[in-house]
Amino acid sequence: MNPEPLDGLDFTEAVLSLVEEIPPGRVLTYGLIAERLGCGGPRQVGGVMARDGHAVPWWRVVRADGLLPAYLMGQAQQEWSRERTPVKRGRVDITQAVWSPAAGPENVSAV
Repeated sequence: MNPEPLDGLDFTEAVLSLVEEIPPGRVLTYGLIAERLGCGGPRQVGGVMARDGHAVPWWRVVRADGLLPAYLMGQAQQEWSRERTPVKRGRVDITQAVWSPAAGPENVSAV
């Protein structure tokens, strides 16, 4: 799916805006962000995060397996520990940590 403008925001702005809303201790996957925005896909979201994600809490956006690229894992694990993000065997426990924006910041939902 190609990124399309979203109510006056471009795809990059929409991704970064949503990432900024993810509360500490919670995560979204690349795919869930694309699904929530209704455009793009996991690879497009990953591209935005690779290019422009440094200014937002990037460690709150993970792959569906709860990991990030190896070069980011050390710093991400420190942030997850600081924020008390549910982690199991070194990766985010997606079933416990995924954030459901429609339900509010404290609610989680299964993937």
